[in-house]
Amino acid sequence: MEPIPFFSLEAVHARIRPALMHAWDNMLLNGHFILHERVAAFEQAYAHYHGVAHAVGVGNGLDALYLALRAGGIGPGHEVLVPSHTCYATWLAVVRTGATPVPVEVDASLTINPHRVEEKVTHKTKAIVPVHLYGHPCQMDAIMAWATKYEWWVVEDNAQAQGASIHGIQTGAWGHANATSFYPTKNIGALGDGGAITTTHASVAEFVTHARNYGAARKDRHETEGINSRLDEWQAAVLLIKLRELDRLNAERRALAEVYFRLLQNVGDLVLPPKPTDQAQPVFHLFVIQTNVRDALRAHLQKHGIDTAVHYPTPIHRQPAMAHLGLAKGSLPMAERLAQTVLSLPLYPGLTVSQCERVAEAIRQFF
Repeated sequence: MEPIPFFSLEAVHARIRPALMHAWDNMLLNGHFILHERVAAFEQAYAHYHGVAHAVGVGNGLDALYLALRAGGIGPGHEVLVPSHTCYATWLAVVRTGATPVPVEVDASLTINPHRVEEKVTHKTKAIVPVHLYGHPCQMDAIMAWATKYEWWVVEDNAQAQGASIHGIQTGAWGHANATSFYPTKNIGALGDGGAITTTHASVAEFVTHARNYGAARKDRHETEGINSRLDEWQAAVLLIKLRELDRLNAERRALAEVYFRLLQNVGDLVLPPKPTDQAQPVFHLFVIQTNVRDALRAHLQKHGIDTAVHYPTPIHRQPAMAHLGLAKGSLPMAERLAQTVLSLPLYPGLTVSQCERVAEAIRQFF
């Protein structure tokens, strides 16, 4: 049988290839490549999509997180609450500001547990970074209530949840400055790197607009210590095209996820992702199951030509680069258990229902 890749952009790009080629030719003709009309047009469209006043494009998702934190004055001597289980970049952005990431264990949704937040609060706590991991929204009502109580800066990490919503409000529209990545595998991905910050605050947009370009308020006038992190015109053109497709592509993801839900209920010891509800509409950036026999199941699927992935195999507090935080083995048991049990199944626009059924049948055979 034909192998089933873990991820492929072939079908998505086939649909929009004429539009991509037209955009490429236009860019070559007008000769503008950095921070010009396509970036401005995408920023306007992306802000409108999220129902916020501003979006600012940057070079990648890590820079988006870093600048969103800096926009809130986060730096040395501060502590920032982060989920114990997330992409490494979430913690790295905090460290990059000079602040200290303080992990809060996640709950059954695999997002930060709002009931565990207050136990980590100190007088140094100045911000919180809820991560909408795997495309599932955090409990932003509760998180914003804590942030209001303690006057925290809130930076949503929306890199895996573009198009998700809570009570009909888009993720990326709740916090003060919200960061996303346009890495090619994201629900809306560039053909290279890219990122953005969404915000309702003009002061945040102004800060990031300057900071992404060496801190320049205007040419040769540097108001702050900025960085070089500019979304380029080609990536902006690609993202404009893909933004028009985002809701339809997310609908495909939800439909494929429903196939897995239907066929994998009560199979072995599998724990499935949270299903969509009226309160939270995920977008299934990844379809992540949990099982105590993860490695054996993964090997079984590979033998059947089915590729999978693990997000993430090493807890961040056990990464050598985070040793300075002094978080010993066993200090975050939920994160450590997830590193041993999570498995991401193939799910992306262009994957067929029959392929999903084949994945599910192989899993059922294993158990």
